[in-house]
Amino acid sequence: MGTVTTPDGTTLFYKDWGPRDAPPVVFHHGWPLSGDDWDNQMLFFLAHGYRVIAHDRRGHGRSSQSPTGHEMDTYAADVAVLTDALDLRDAVHIGHSTGGGEVTRYVARAERGRVGKAVLVGAVPPVMVKSDSNPGGLPVEVFDELRAALAANRAQFYIDLPSGPFYGFNRPGAEVSQGLIDNWWRQGMAGAANAHYECIKAFSETDFTEDLKAIDVPVLVAHGTDDQIVPYADSAPLSAELLRHATLKTYEGFPHGMLATHPDVLNRDILEFVKS
Repeated sequence: MGTVTTPDGTTLFYKDWGPRDAPPVVFHHGWPLSGDDWDNQMLFFLAHGYRVIAHDRRGHGRSSQSPTGHEMDTYAADVAVLTDALDLRDAVHIGHSTGGGEVTRYVARAERGRVGKAVLVGAVPPVMVKSDSNPGGLPVEVFDELRAALAANRAQFYIDLPSGPFYGFNRPGAEVSQGLIDNWWRQGMAGAANAHYECIKAFSETDFTEDLKAIDVPVLVAHGTDDQIVPYADSAPLSAELLRHATLKTYEGFPHGMLATHPDVLNRDILEFVKS
């Protein structure tokens, strides 16, 4: 575990496990969580001989609660600071949800040789909010409601979201894990309310179309058809069409948090892609 400092003085916390000469895999967490959301995947890839790294985004987890920089350009620049400090080469970058947006922007701008492959899981690109150019998106009022719920009672909101749509626990017959709900709440409440509030705009309104077009490394796009947070039809298939070297993997009936509800399936498929 360690920290790096960005040019604006923000301290980023990260975990770095495994041999330094092993192939690096970098994990990018979703909103409003932390690098701890990747514990299952980090242990899995560590056991398969990889060096695994996960950072807490600024304003999230154990990183600085910075007053500014809660948008995708800064998030990507922060990742560049981390990868430069660790001198990562030919790394695989794996992002979930908001982390998928962060990966997309970082990889599109990364120094040649830094990135070997990327994986987007339940990721927000190309763009979530509805507009004339994205008629299949979600109305901005949906994200206004998220902001209102966060501002009114963040602690309760961070119980309701994982208890319901995030993991699909609101579906009939769902096998509910109280541990996942509690861990989601724990991670969320460790971060800063201002960062989480502003990040809603970052993950919902950022247009990653040109980033996706610019990426020239292989990318696995994985998404569940019952994703109630980032709807499938307006995300994964559109991203795959924009990418030069995309593999689209669709999981029938899987929820947004499928990395936690179905890790045996996702870990196997991601490892297969990484090794291919």
